[in-house]
Amino acid sequence: MNRRKFVGTTVAAAGAVVVAPGVLLHTVAGADPESRGASAKHRWGMLIDANKCAEGCSACVDACNSEHGLTGHDRPATDAQWIRAVKLKDNSTGHINRLVMMCQHCEHPPCVDVCPTGASFKRTDGIVLVDRHICIGCRYCMMACPYKARSFVHEDLENQSVNAPRGKGCVEGCTMCVHRIDRGETVTACQEACHDTGHGAIVFGDLKDPDSEISQALKSQNSRQIRADLKLNTGVRYSNL
Repeated sequence: MNRRKFVGTTVAAAGAVVVAPGVLLHTVAGADPESRGASAKHRWGMLIDANKCAEGCSACVDACNSEHGLTGHDRPATDAQWIRAVKLKDNSTGHINRLVMMCQHCEHPPCVDVCPTGASFKRTDGIVLVDRHICIGCRYCMMACPYKARSFVHEDLENQSVNAPRGKGCVEGCTMCVHRIDRGETVTACQEACHDTGHGAIVFGDLKDPDSEISQALKSQNSRQIRADLKLNTGVRYSNL
């Protein structure tokens, strides 16, 4: 019996297990992933247009921070940014691309491969997450991620967002606003903010739906993966890069 099944069976038998002060794992932990909002009928992804990612704009970063409780006047210097703006310079031409980087939600995620407890996992709909109940803070996943898309929580946290419970000593990263998806919504905080600014650089949707906006966009224009040579089949793609 693998570890995940063992934990699920144990929890089901006990009803609830205390894993930390005030934190309970209930029988739902052993339930089939399909019953918790994830479905293999979907694969959620993003298409980011580097030409539309405006210089000096931080709308997507600010929206992500607000949605997941990463902001505040007392925000520690080591706190996370789940999405960040980066610049890429072509040394031969001097041309600079600006884009945003986050967890790429790989089909074959290295972070899942190296996690010793199963805390890093991929849902059946392609979203890569961290189970904070069983994350031991070893940070192997941070070292394995070629996109530097994960952060470690160093400080005690207060006044957390209900959208993203966080914990000291755990690793975290972009969740593609999984709380929204599980409510039946199909827009992330970053996409919503980017759209509201009028830039429209981020398209989010179901890669398995041929009629979705993102699928149609990927058919009509060239796009690429970051580090496509690693053959991770990322859920985040970039155009005009």
